[in-house]
Amino acid sequence: MLQSKAHQWTPERANDWYVQQPLLVGANFIPSTAINQLEMWQAETFDPVTINRELGWAKDLGMNIMRVFLHNIPYENDKEGFLKRIDEFLTISDKYQIKIMFVLFDSCWNDDPKAGEQMPPKVGIHNSGWARCPGTKMLFDARTWHKLEDYTKGIISTFGHDERVVIWDIFNEPSNSGYMDSVMPLLKKTFEWAREAYPSQPITSGWWHDHETSNEFMLTCSDIITFHNYCTSENLEKLIIEFQERYKRPVICTEYMARKHESTFEACLPVFKKYKVGAINWGLVQGKTNTIYAWDEPLPSGEESKLWFHDIFRPDGSSYKQSEIEAIKLATQNN
Repeated sequence: MLQSKAHQWTPERANDWYVQQPLLVGANFIPSTAINQLEMWQAETFDPVTINRELGWAKDLGMNIMRVFLHNIPYENDKEGFLKRIDEFLTISDKYQIKIMFVLFDSCWNDDPKAGEQMPPKVGIHNSGWARCPGTKMLFDARTWHKLEDYTKGIISTFGHDERVVIWDIFNEPSNSGYMDSVMPLLKKTFEWAREAYPSQPITSGWWHDHETSNEFMLTCSDIITFHNYCTSENLEKLIIEFQERYKRPVICTEYMARKHESTFEACLPVFKKYKVGAINWGLVQGKTNTIYAWDEPLPSGEESKLWFHDIFRPDGSSYKQSEIEAIKLATQNN
């Protein structure tokens, strides 16, 4: 048996856990005042006032889960402070009855992350300041992985029996940024380290479209099945049926909703509800991440996109589109 499968939940245990959950509906969350995970979590820029306000808006929609990215650098540089800030964040989310799915590693966007002041947003460019975790240097230097092991085990051992945390998402899109097969050694290690911390919550890492080897590994080793889908509702439904029939485990979509690609709340939420599949869209409040702009369509003028790519609210709390608000509330009513 793969070490990464040791202590894996059985399908029966996973389904027993899932039947106790409501329909999980929420967003990938970062406060509008942060450009990346470092700005969200470092002491100088941690912003509980904005977090409190924006999670309140999510609660008003009926949302009950947020997917939130962590980073190894704050842990290495300020372990006690970082853990304290995570606990403060969880206290705020718990006030609104919102459970948290934490993400530990991420292969997307900017390489070579550094502590300290982060770059300002680049005008009109999607996720211009998002930071990979851990970045290429550590990925290719196994001599440094003891730091990543300490981070993984330290975070999970601290919050691995905390009822405010509902799921551990170990690695976001690991093969992204051209990593492909080269990410596999670290990906396997992250699962091993997470298992060795013995959390009471399920462990997962999500399928996406780019790399068969890592996708198959993650689907095989996860307690629950998670995936990304930025396609039409017809494509989404086909994928859900495939995952449910093949793995016989709970299924949650941890990224969806890109209006340009016809992945919308109005079209997709009825599909999620039909199959009781969790739905976590990308983006809550327009902010420094610039995710109202599409991945592949920068807007050099910096004006507001006529068709937002992601996000639901403006920073003042007004909604981009009222029909979307109604669709979300319809999905979460009686939840």
